[in-house]
Amino acid sequence: MEMQISDVLGLLGGLALFLYGMQMMSAGLEAAAGNRMKRILEKLTVNRFLGVLVGAGITAAIQSSSATTVMVVGFVNSGMMTLRQAVWIIMGANIGTTVTGLLIALDVGALAPLLAFVGVALVVFLKKPILHHWGQIIAGLGVLFLGMGMMSDAMAPLRESEFFINLMTQMSNPLLGILVGMVFTAIIQSSSASVGILQTLASSGLIGLHSAAFILFGQNIGTCITAVLASIGTSRNAKRTTIIHLLFNVIGTVIFTTICILTPLTDLFESLLPTSPAGQIAALHTTFNITTTLLLLPFGTQLAKIAERILPDRASDNVNQRRLLYIKPVDHTHEQHRIGTSAIAINGISRELNRMAEIVENNVRESFLTVLDGTPKRLPAVEDTEETIDFLNKEISSYISSVIVYETNEADSARISAFFKISGNLERIGDHAMNISEYTKLMEQKKIDFSEDTKAEIRQMQTVSLEAMQLIYPLESITAARLEKIAQLEQKIDDMTDAMRQNQLQRMHAGADESAVIYSELLTDFERIGDHILNIGEAMTQISAPEYAYSPAEE
Repeated sequence: MEMQISDVLGLLGGLALFLYGMQMMSAGLEAAAGNRMKRILEKLTVNRFLGVLVGAGITAAIQSSSATTVMVVGFVNSGMMTLRQAVWIIMGANIGTTVTGLLIALDVGALAPLLAFVGVALVVFLKKPILHHWGQIIAGLGVLFLGMGMMSDAMAPLRESEFFINLMTQMSNPLLGILVGMVFTAIIQSSSASVGILQTLASSGLIGLHSAAFILFGQNIGTCITAVLASIGTSRNAKRTTIIHLLFNVIGTVIFTTICILTPLTDLFESLLPTSPAGQIAALHTTFNITTTLLLLPFGTQLAKIAERILPDRASDNVNQRRLLYIKPVDHTHEQHRIGTSAIAINGISRELNRMAEIVENNVRESFLTVLDGTPKRLPAVEDTEETIDFLNKEISSYISSVIVYETNEADSARISAFFKISGNLERIGDHAMNISEYTKLMEQKKIDFSEDTKAEIRQMQTVSLEAMQLIYPLESITAARLEKIAQLEQKIDDMTDAMRQNQLQRMHAGADESAVIYSELLTDFERIGDHILNIGEAMTQISAPEYAYSPAEE
């Protein structure tokens, strides 16, 4: 009996449910953990063994090593994690992904309707957001296994198909089997799903363990494609993370393919679990990943070095300031792999804003020096930096607009909104610095020079303004106590501005020149800089909490 159209549709529907179930679980975990994922990883990746356990635990929870690896790529790209730390998480992820196969082998799918019902009940009938998130995770697991059941039923007619049986016999060729497993997994971007389908084929008697083994090894290589796609446009270290993932699975495949050819390994698993073809595949999959991890665990640092040799640093990587260093455009085509998005986004935006704040401070410093010189010779450099500031504000704001739509954690959403305000205020400080510098063109044209008394006042304002600027970054260091200092300095700028206006009036009465008008405009810009600095401090303290503390990974 050949497969009917209804069977094909059932297979596709089952696969859709399986992948959607994984997406639900990832989204639920993301919403429940939010930015706390960052703190968890920082604490638990201090050594290789804990790192492996973390990677295995997260992957077991979301049933997708691809999602975990994509998360790690994002963490490395944003500077939250070093390349060495990433190695252990990736190794653990490969172990965690075997849980799906083990659950299928244990026929946990029989509980799928109950899991789906419990999960939906938590979402529909209870009010607490955290219970909704856990309900989403449980419901996702149920939907995943419902999809697996649909695929199993749809494949039943294939056991009597001569064409399919002949096709499966060809898989005893190691290279062909590895290629098929690799390509199929790369297409559906889920090793858990492809292993589940392989178990279904085995349970239906359509493929033996000896042939299935090579497909299984290829599936482990194919799962790397998702991380490869996610690394496009990221930093060199993020790309190296995907290389490590690929190296791990290629090395494991070479080792186990050799063992399967030279030894009766598959016969051993068949004899241990003679009545459970799905269990045989699950056991072999688990053995593959645990053994490869144990073999490569002592060589994690060497794997990182190999990745660095394959993809060395470029001399031009850090030359151009007019680009984003810590965030990349959101690729919504891979929104199903969104675990860790909140932590990655917050960390990346924070680092870009701290970088932007430092650039703004330098331009404020240059603007004071420009006006004290009384000539526009520094103006081109100030203008160039101002363009960089405008670029960063535009790109950061655009990125924030993209990610906040998908933010499901209330605290993290508030934090991202605050970052939007901060970026705008930094840009406005840059505008006022530009204004200050541009007055020198008029001063040169009209041969205006400030008196020594006026220059002394400008130097005083320079000292106070730069002191206030230095208090707003790193942004995460702005506490209530620091905000009080910022507020005091802002008030001091206001008081100094008032006093300077009065002094200028007195100088005008004494017969001052055309510098009075320019000086009055300067004072307005000085005052506005102080206002925007205070706005930044207030925005940060409104959402400050210990869990948001910024601590970049040690290089």
